[in-house]
Amino acid sequence: MKRVAVIPARYASSRFPAKPLAMLKGKPMVMWVYDAVCQSELFDIVIIATDDERIKNCAESYGANVRMTSTEFTCGTQRCEFVLSELEREGVEVELVVNVQGDEPLISKTQLSDLLNLFDAKNCEIATLAKEINDIEELTSANCVKVVKSNNKAIYFSRSVIPHLRGYRINEYLEHHTYYKHIGLYGYKADVLHEIVKMEPSSLEIAESLEQLRWLENGYTISIGETDFESIGVDTPEDLDRVNKILDKNI
Repeated sequence: MKRVAVIPARYASSRFPAKPLAMLKGKPMVMWVYDAVCQSELFDIVIIATDDERIKNCAESYGANVRMTSTEFTCGTQRCEFVLSELEREGVEVELVVNVQGDEPLISKTQLSDLLNLFDAKNCEIATLAKEINDIEELTSANCVKVVKSNNKAIYFSRSVIPHLRGYRINEYLEHHTYYKHIGLYGYKADVLHEIVKMEPSSLEIAESLEQLRWLENGYTISIGETDFESIGVDTPEDLDRVNKILDKNI
């Protein structure tokens, strides 16, 4: 039974077109992600899933394993399930699939290992990570997705501050409760991944614009692992500059 890492990579982006091909120290960003996942030696198969020939041709020129997916897919989960289905048609027996964001060039082996360790529990269906929030600006930002968990299972995800602390001002929240930021790295049991892509968008998902709420609304459990490490997601050219400066220090 194989463990597969899939790196969805879209060319179109409203804030940063051609983002996967943006250069970091002479190498396309998507290849930084691909190489980091391969070098972790935690997966039997690592695949870049894209709907764009430019990304495919570039990644293959670096020796990457690439699969073309439909231009009609709207999220990385669909690309992951498509790759899973192709592998299974080819006779590959897959245990689980990890969806690695293609705009996380500083992804660490520790994060990937922490995620995979959650599947040591037999009842783990979907797994993801969370990091403690220590900054009020981050806590109150709608771009920071918060997760409430119990017994290492997700109860709810929101762009709002949850839970509300009655009797305290917002700038006092972190002094009286531990809040968690969701880290968008997902692992799925193969059979579960096949099931969740067939579901229609749910009311909570539409309200929050958070796909994982669809899974909770349909009765799936999402296991949460805590991490101290947070890589930088590249959403803008300014984020790319930040990552370049970090690489300057580390190389």
